[in-house]
Amino acid sequence: MPQVTSPEQLFEHELKDLYYAEKTLTKVLPTLAEEATDRELQQAFKTHLKETEKQVVNLEKVFRQIGKSAQAQPCPGIEGIKKEHDEFVQQNTRKGALLDMFLTGAGARAEHYEIAAYTGLIGQARALKETEAAKLLQENLKQEKEALRTVETISKRLVKDANGGKTNGSSRSSSRSRAGSRS
Repeated sequence: MPQVTSPEQLFEHELKDLYYAEKTLTKVLPTLAEEATDRELQQAFKTHLKETEKQVVNLEKVFRQIGKSAQAQPCPGIEGIKKEHDEFVQQNTRKGALLDMFLTGAGARAEHYEIAAYTGLIGQARALKETEAAKLLQENLKQEKEALRTVETISKRLVKDANGGKTNGSSRSSSRSRAGSRS
């Protein structure tokens, strides 16, 4: 990677990183949808795949707006999240609710990464007076935040279902009550 010496170069560097992440996710999301057994989670991954494909197009537009060709640069952040997923699935052959809960966590980690990346890029685009680029990046950020809300909602339901409908708080307090009544 060449040395970054200007805000414009930093913006391009970050854009390439995020472009790589989004392109990677267009390959990963179909796998996540196949691995998921929960129908709502499967659908969430499929829906987000369509959004991610549009996000890739938006990033390509941003590249054109700054006079550059769309180019991906390996993104260690998304590669780490992907590696964590791959190792978990390889080491834990279980299917069903446990895997679905893991997949919601993996999805949330990816969304948090993307939200942070888009937030930074939007700030840079505004500072560089790249108004149209900022608008496109803002569209993508909005979708990422919505995807995070969706996966978090599904995660909460899956955890609740796995605990027999009890939330963590009620489960702990009832354990304490039982322990206290034995004394």
